[in-house]
Amino acid sequence: MKKLFVYLVVGTFFFGVFTSCSNKGSSKAGKSETTGWNYNDTKNGGFEKTQYAGQATSPGLVLVPGGTYLMGQKDEDVMRDWNNVARRITVPSFYMDQTEVSNMQYREYVWWLSRVFGEGFPQVVQRALPDTLVWRDELAYNEPYVEYYYRHPSFDNYPVVGVSWLQANDFAKWRSDRVNEQILVTKGIIKFDPSSDVDDNNFNTQAYLVGQYEPTAGDQKKQMKDIQAGGKSTRPVKFEDGILQPDYRLPTEAEWEYAAYSLVGNQPYKDEERITEQKIYPWNGHSLRYPKTGKLQGKFLANFKRGRGDNMGLAPNLNDNGAITSEVKSNYPNDFGLFNMAGNVNEWCMDVYRPMTMTDAVDFNSFRGNIYKTKLRGEDGELAEKDSLGRLNYRDIKEEEAASRRNYRKADVRNFGDQDKESNVVYGYGKSSLVNDQSRVFKGGSWKDRVYWLSPGTRRFFQEYEAADDIGFRCAMNRMGAPLGNKFPSGNIFKKKK
Repeated sequence: MKKLFVYLVVGTFFFGVFTSCSNKGSSKAGKSETTGWNYNDTKNGGFEKTQYAGQATSPGLVLVPGGTYLMGQKDEDVMRDWNNVARRITVPSFYMDQTEVSNMQYREYVWWLSRVFGEGFPQVVQRALPDTLVWRDELAYNEPYVEYYYRHPSFDNYPVVGVSWLQANDFAKWRSDRVNEQILVTKGIIKFDPSSDVDDNNFNTQAYLVGQYEPTAGDQKKQMKDIQAGGKSTRPVKFEDGILQPDYRLPTEAEWEYAAYSLVGNQPYKDEERITEQKIYPWNGHSLRYPKTGKLQGKFLANFKRGRGDNMGLAPNLNDNGAITSEVKSNYPNDFGLFNMAGNVNEWCMDVYRPMTMTDAVDFNSFRGNIYKTKLRGEDGELAEKDSLGRLNYRDIKEEEAASRRNYRKADVRNFGDQDKESNVVYGYGKSSLVNDQSRVFKGGSWKDRVYWLSPGTRRFFQEYEAADDIGFRCAMNRMGAPLGNKFPSGNIFKKKK
């Protein structure tokens, strides 16, 4: 395996790269190259320019610099599905969780829901709970896993399973709000008051940005100065200030596969645009074992099922050390520093599954599953009040609103190119096919899968409301700005930051 290649691996808050909360004065902000007027000057209206040093890496994430790669099957298609024909695409830079989401992390989420919604909306908590019954098998004694896998501290750092695609998305939304809330608390802009954190009165990023959530103010000296009002009053944080982070979300199928292959480790010279060889797995070569000499030589590089009845090898020298799942930081990370991108548990992707996605989709930022929405407004144009859980209300774009557009014509384009009035493709869900608009992609192979499914190019699907004992997930986040990170803040590789 190539030398571990990690751009940024951080699991704690590093907010030093963000702009200072103080936005007063015009000397550092400079002048407009368009008009010559000073930025951030209370005397000329106060147009603000943020002193911004680049997007920080949020908790748990690793920067995955984007690029072009060959997406799809790299080995023989033994299943004869023909649903992953290789094609070249480009993926923009993004962030990815270094590990799968663990039982401990998911329990933190459920605990927060119980604290905030447990009394008023207990159904919200029930809806989030993993389905522990996925461990049951009619011809196996798995009841201990039903009772203990999610709750026992021995499994704290093991990947959470029994979580549907819908539940994984809800987790990502919750995580986005908690990270942004912590940023504002850490900076002293707001105070955290758990006693008032009940039902709809909880921090939601979008509700905060439009003024429908008003937290307790923090240190007066750390508030944002309202320059447009003469700099004598304060204002809430705006997204343009560069303080709040984009949303966590599930990775797209293209992102997940790109991150799993981590071909950056196969560039012989870092300044040369050349890859020496493709990969079948997240590591080099055809072998599944660690190739170098030493104590690890011959050990499996992933947690998978070698064959019928062989889940972990022969005691006391257990090969992958996992009868079922193993810890989220087990095995060897790939060249992006990501653990278990093959084996352990399969992982949800954001995409709707289609057999012919590989040939139909675009070659940049490929994704199927868009449902275009807009914030719900009243007849007077004012935003509708947030819902009973403290979140803004959204609605689908209407056909008449999209009729004049050239880039899309309707809100729900999950079935673009099939099953719609513009095509002749009909899947016939429940009759001739199991594919519909609720079919979601999962990838990566698991503790109960054979080696074929360890290749990142393979793909399968489940319904978005289903769960299994071998499917987990990890989160991703968009990278804003320069694709190579804050080392090149201008986006120009010829202006390397000193």
